[in-house]
Amino acid sequence: MTDDARSVATPKVAEASAPVEGPRYKGALHWLVRVAERAGYSDKSRPELPAGSSAPEAWSEVTKAYGISDPQLAELVAEYFRLDVADINRADPNAALLIPETMARKHHVFPLSEDDRQLVVATCDPTNVEAERALGFSTGRTPLFQVAAPRLIQDALDQRFSLEKAVDALLGGLADDISEDAVQLVEEMGPESISEDDIVSTPVVKLTNLIIRDAITQGASDIHIEPGRKLGAVRYRVDGVLRKHMDLPMAALNRIISRIKVLSKLDIADRLRPQDGKARVQVRGRSYDLRVSTIPAGSAEKCVMRVLDSSSALSLDELDLPKHELDRLRGLLSHRSGVVVVTGPTGSGKTTTLYGALRELADGKVNIMTVEDPIEYELPGITQTQVQTKQGMTFAGALRAMLRQDPDVILVGEIRDKETAVTAFQAAMTGHLVLTTVHANDAVSAVSRLVDLGLQYSTIAQTLRGAAAQRLLRRVCASCAEAVRGQLTPDEQRLTESHGVEPVVRAVGCPECGFTGYRGRLPVNEVLVSGPRMAQAIEQRKGWATLQRVAVQGGMRTMHEVGLEWVKQGRTTLVEVERVLGQGLDEDSTDGGKSAPRILLVDDDHDARLLMRTLLETDGFEVEEVEDGYKALDLLKQDQEFQLVILDLSMPGMDGRQVLQQIRGSIDSAAVPVLIRTSTGSDTIETELLEAGADDYVEKSVDADRFMARVRAVLRRSM
Repeated sequence: MTDDARSVATPKVAEASAPVEGPRYKGALHWLVRVAERAGYSDKSRPELPAGSSAPEAWSEVTKAYGISDPQLAELVAEYFRLDVADINRADPNAALLIPETMARKHHVFPLSEDDRQLVVATCDPTNVEAERALGFSTGRTPLFQVAAPRLIQDALDQRFSLEKAVDALLGGLADDISEDAVQLVEEMGPESISEDDIVSTPVVKLTNLIIRDAITQGASDIHIEPGRKLGAVRYRVDGVLRKHMDLPMAALNRIISRIKVLSKLDIADRLRPQDGKARVQVRGRSYDLRVSTIPAGSAEKCVMRVLDSSSALSLDELDLPKHELDRLRGLLSHRSGVVVVTGPTGSGKTTTLYGALRELADGKVNIMTVEDPIEYELPGITQTQVQTKQGMTFAGALRAMLRQDPDVILVGEIRDKETAVTAFQAAMTGHLVLTTVHANDAVSAVSRLVDLGLQYSTIAQTLRGAAAQRLLRRVCASCAEAVRGQLTPDEQRLTESHGVEPVVRAVGCPECGFTGYRGRLPVNEVLVSGPRMAQAIEQRKGWATLQRVAVQGGMRTMHEVGLEWVKQGRTTLVEVERVLGQGLDEDSTDGGKSAPRILLVDDDHDARLLMRTLLETDGFEVEEVEDGYKALDLLKQDQEFQLVILDLSMPGMDGRQVLQQIRGSIDSAAVPVLIRTSTGSDTIETELLEAGADDYVEKSVDADRFMARVRAVLRRSM
């Protein structure tokens, strides 16, 4: 760096973070608001801007609220922090080579100049200590900040990293790095040579191969190739999170998608309909399956490829499951009949866990068959059947055919409809162990999901051996994880108070993990084992809270508990636990504390009960339901833990008035609040019901919001 350059180099951000003392303000103001008002702009124009707003967002709001131009605000910020205003037009191109595009865009910085000791960067946020730390760690130089508006930085980044100019340079430099044979098609799906020469030309083939190879090298599970107005984007899903890999001119992106469609034997001329295909490729001697999906997107197409390593099916021991959950899962697999369900969203590792279970069961002494859509991994010694809906081979149809093949264990990839659910449970009741998946939020919710699919409670109670719910947490990067010593950051303090556990490590970010701070993933499981108490609770149609309590009392650890255990071991962070699992369950669902309010529904109308139950359970209540007054009174005698009874006034046999009279006349139930549902409302009915002991009443015709408001009001008055 020249002497002139050194003369304008800014002090370190840590030193510049102490601005000239300004007036004190009440509340948590964004620092940009302080800058503007310290410069004399009236606080009457103060925007509603939380202190935690991002700098680009805050910059936009402040310029609009106070009528300041970008250059004016840059001057004010520079003066406030005693920094220089950046001249991006004089930036040294070599400086940009030191910072990856992902890091520059993440922290909204643009490199201006560098020498052996220092790196001068433009920023719109001089308070960004995280950016200072990441830049210093990545480059080995002391970062020095100068001030520029976010739009100037964004334009500079777009110009520097735009692949309009970079694609030719990239392809030109690939001669030694990647060839047309770097990604080889293993199974030819059809002739590769077509009339459009540019689809199979060397640059397009090389760039397509580069995208696939880099995705596999980075451990991506999915490749997204997305169109834009002028530039498209290639993004990889790594450890469950999408990362931008590169931008591409639309002309290049369209040719790449056409090349991929050729590899997977799709119609390149048809861009108006969604298409699905597959290809098997070989990268560095290892085979991978690509599941290709294209869909029209405006005047172009979007393409997504799922990357499957056909040789990476793991055993249960290799899945890194906690010992407690692994032992419980193995206990479920020891049964020779019944249904074991694995739940979780797409991409949570359900199939990987089930394949691990099959590998453990495949000892050569049992006949294992699967029906899947698609077959993700080929397992030796196991008969795997692909669903072919167009040919009439559905999950249910394939399952019925398998029952004539003398199977011991059957894997049903997913239960999606009543026919498949009924067939699977019938197979389990006739001496087969059935493993399957459903989409549910947790292990206990698998029960209600199976009911929604059309199964009877009694069938589920008799046949379900257990359910395992699963999520995946990102593992902190071993190369850059930082031990937490001393004072916690504000976010760490908030999360510690929320979760009751202090973090052991922080995610920092380095080139090894793509500057995310995480590399690899950890399974987070909860395993429900159905015993006599659980079966009884299911058959009695107990609500979620009751089933959860029974499951925990039976030894189940919740996913939240398992996630916090990983935090204590220093293998992930509280930030990641909250991202994936939220704040977790209340204490009442895990340690037997105060439970959610329990409500008894008494109504002879099945549809009305179903609607009310859905509303109440969605709002966090535990619900029991009966269809007549006699059963309601019996249940109230047996169970005195209800906080509210919702009672239909008009029922056959014993109507609501008679039930209310019995409730108020019994010592066991006299104090339980009662909300009456009536067909019509009038002053006479209101007076009659209130005098008879009802706490409130609501007409059946009211909307859901008013009904729930009445329920909450009665509960508030009774507490």
